[in-house]
Amino acid sequence: MKSLDTKLANIRANPRSRDFILADAKDADMAFGVRAPGPRRYLAAKGARPAQFSPEVWSRDEFGYRNLPEFLDVIREIVQRQMVDIMLMSAYVSEQLAIKEGLFSKSPVTPAARANDTTDVWAVRHGCYTREPSQPFRSATIDQIQCGQIECDRSGESFPGANLGLYSVTFVNELDQDREALLWYKAFRQEAEQKSFRHFLEVFDPNVDSGIPPEKLGEFINDNILRTLAGVPEAGRPLFLKIVYHGPKAMEELAQYDPNLVVGILGGSAGTTYDAFRLIHDAQKYGARVALFGRKINNAEHQLAFIEMLRWITDGAVGPEEAVRAYHGVLQAKGIQPHRPLEEDLQLTDQAMSYDGSATRRGTVEVKNNPVATATAPPPAPAPAPVAKEVPTPSVEAVEQDAWPILPGGKPDFGKMTSVQRQSYDSWRLKRKFG
Repeated sequence: MKSLDTKLANIRANPRSRDFILADAKDADMAFGVRAPGPRRYLAAKGARPAQFSPEVWSRDEFGYRNLPEFLDVIREIVQRQMVDIMLMSAYVSEQLAIKEGLFSKSPVTPAARANDTTDVWAVRHGCYTREPSQPFRSATIDQIQCGQIECDRSGESFPGANLGLYSVTFVNELDQDREALLWYKAFRQEAEQKSFRHFLEVFDPNVDSGIPPEKLGEFINDNILRTLAGVPEAGRPLFLKIVYHGPKAMEELAQYDPNLVVGILGGSAGTTYDAFRLIHDAQKYGARVALFGRKINNAEHQLAFIEMLRWITDGAVGPEEAVRAYHGVLQAKGIQPHRPLEEDLQLTDQAMSYDGSATRRGTVEVKNNPVATATAPPPAPAPAPVAKEVPTPSVEAVEQDAWPILPGGKPDFGKMTSVQRQSYDSWRLKRKFG
């Protein structure tokens, strides 16, 4: 059974459940083109698959993005390690990996495809589409997502491709525009219900000036979501939502309105590592049960370690600040140069929440008593002793006895650990996990 279905069942059966759904949004090729696979700094274990470029035309620095084969390798590695619950892709990438390779056939990871591509995600170089009010558009049909062709064989109950799609709506507070967007969503819902195709609903903030103060956007989005879904019976409703996090009040208001409505957040631009870790921590605290991070994962120095930290945070094992420090410990252990120094990476910044980076969430998130805003970072933890990868758990024999407190049976004593010792232990564990 897919982990997504197990967690959704647990969440609906027990609202207090800590089950949290994590999705990797690798669908940026429906927005960015060449830049979609992200910078080549991170590659899967298989390594580079460089193409040949004419040196008289290209400089080495000019071609800094992964190509599609390298991008697919990264997706394969994340899926094979079962690090996320959902892998969101374009219809084409889903066809290559789900239909042609069968990558997800025996995996707990659920494949999903972007079911529409409204114009506010057309973030091509030198284009101006994202500055115009969002217009509805769909490249792929449901049949093409499910089976890779214009019409599926529906004699069976399963399909070789993805049977979960992301449908996106952008409300701009203009009657004709918003009504048109909802008419397209209505047509999609009806077709999806007829073809047993599941979907989740992404609701973007307005991509143009809506006349709504930034601090009121959460209320505008919440009301539009609830008003839209009030006319939709259960058979046609989305599995969950994907929205901008507008702070604790807006999240609690929406999450507590209907226990059957599972709320998730989108990540926005890459930002600092603390931006990502604090976002998922706070969103979960105030009611979110899903996070879909695209650029935050895709631009990370080490994607596998970054995702692992997201898991630890949602599991309640570490806090955001501690996770940033542990993540930097992994980078240091692997000899990877971080994008920014630790002190800078511990800062909370104003992130862009639109595809082209023009819209930020100014005034929408209230952060009080940020412990890292003025505090001086503690000295780095002592380097953990090298451990063979096959050692299943830390023991007195496997690590330095003074690195962190140890229980009589050889297990770490978390109750007696200082923050520095916990960082040392986390760094050791991640080094063992990721080599």
